This record gives sequence, C-alpha cells and structure tokens, in this order.
Amino acid sequence: VQLQASGGGLVQAGGSLRLSCAASGRTFSSYVMGWFRQAPGKEREFVASIRWSGGRTDYADSVKGRVTISRDKAKNTVYLQMNSLKPDDTAVYYCAAKAVYSVSGEYDYWGQGTLVTVSS
Repeated sequence: VQLQASGGGLVQAGGSLRLSCAASGRTFSSYVMGWFRQAPGKEREFVASIRWSGGRTDYADSVKGRVTISRDKAKNTVYLQMNSLKPDDTAVYYCAAKAVYSVSGEYDYWGQGTLVTVSS
C-alpha cells in the first residue's frame, strides 16, 4: 500500500489549500482514510476521516466548519479542503488508512506528509 500526500505549501491566514492523498496497492473499499497533522514540538493529532464506502466523515473539533474531507473513487484519491486557515494550522499533514474492522483501531498505512505553513 502506498499513500502519496501532496498539496501543501505556504498560505496567508484566511486562505485555503487542498491536500491530496493518492492511494494505491490495494482496494480500499473496506478502509477508512484519515488525515492527521503534527505541528512543531507537538504530538500528531487527528484531523478528519472518511469511510471509502459510504462516505461517512468525522472531524476534529478544531477544524469543524473549516475543513472538508472527500474522496474520488475513480482516482483513488482522498482530499482535504482547508479554508479559513489559521497560523495554528501550520503542521505536516499526513494521510493514513486503516481497515474499517481493524481490531486495534490503529491506522496501518501512512503517507510521507506534506507541509502546510500558514503565515499571519
């Protein structure tokens, strides 16, 4: 399984970015795709997730209303649309995948991360 994250960059506060995660190596129909982020000096935290089948979504409270996760089944790609960005959103963003019925509940596969920097 490979997850390739892209779309990060430098943006001013209040701006928008769309991150992409290209997934390959298996069928993801029974998987949950997630986005996480890790800011400098902080622990990695959950941002959003989406079930590949059905499209059920979940968001961290810190991004609700500003972030939308979606997936394009034809392209095997998951997106994270981020609006009204704040300096606190500055972090390396990672996409990840886990089986819906994972016993551990942990994400098994991780992408390499893409850096988002929000200037004030």
